[in-house]
Amino acid sequence: MVRKATMLALVAVLLSSQSAQAGSLVRPARDVVGGLVAPQGKFPWAVRLSMGCGGTLIEPRVVLTAGHCVDGTGKNESIQVTAGVTDLKSRRAQTARSERVIRAEGFVDETRGDDWAVVRLDKPLRLPTLPLAQDPIGAGAFVVMGWGQTQEASIQQEERLHYATVPIVPDAKCAAAYQKAGVTLVPEEHLCAGSTTADACQGDSGGPMIGHGRRGEWVQVGIVSWGLGCARDGYPGVYTQLSTFRPAIRAAVRKLR
Repeated sequence: MVRKATMLALVAVLLSSQSAQAGSLVRPARDVVGGLVAPQGKFPWAVRLSMGCGGTLIEPRVVLTAGHCVDGTGKNESIQVTAGVTDLKSRRAQTARSERVIRAEGFVDETRGDDWAVVRLDKPLRLPTLPLAQDPIGAGAFVVMGWGQTQEASIQQEERLHYATVPIVPDAKCAAAYQKAGVTLVPEEHLCAGSTTADACQGDSGGPMIGHGRRGEWVQVGIVSWGLGCARDGYPGVYTQLSTFRPAIRAAVRKLR
């Protein structure tokens, strides 16, 4: 269900659910179901991390990703970042390495919220950055993206960035669906979005959900976090709600400067 790393406890719950079937459980990180291939330059702040997650460049030297994509807070030089391209094999790619990671203090696992982390790079990248949304979002449609799988049964992730427009699912409807699978949402920390034709999937964890800000600019409203399968009827994707964590993320970024 997670879009990056399998959670044994959650898998056990889902195994006992009548809606879960062997071989189609919650999976690590997600790519985009029902999406389009992004042309070069469309989302210049989207980055790919070497553990199989996505992320966004929020400062020239800082990447925002999901908390479950990293091991914890502290020195970390193991993460390789590919940026500036939609095709991961492009020779125009900019690359960097992580130096330090700060993960949300309250993180336990993705289903319990606090699923965010920031990564300091060993050098600034010469790319635009993506601002974080200041206000909670309401009904509507938003854009998600990633290099993950394009369908639940796929055996590999993508080399080219895909994106799709997903509708917001009301908190109450989403919470009721996941309650049947034994998972309790955290309404002030989670956003739900997706349909049977558009969703994130395995390999998309840490990537952005974006919408338009007060002046029409792109802003990041969520982080791909977890979900039951990909584009399953009644089980939308679950995202970290960034308006809740914006002050904490900004404070963490200041520590990384």
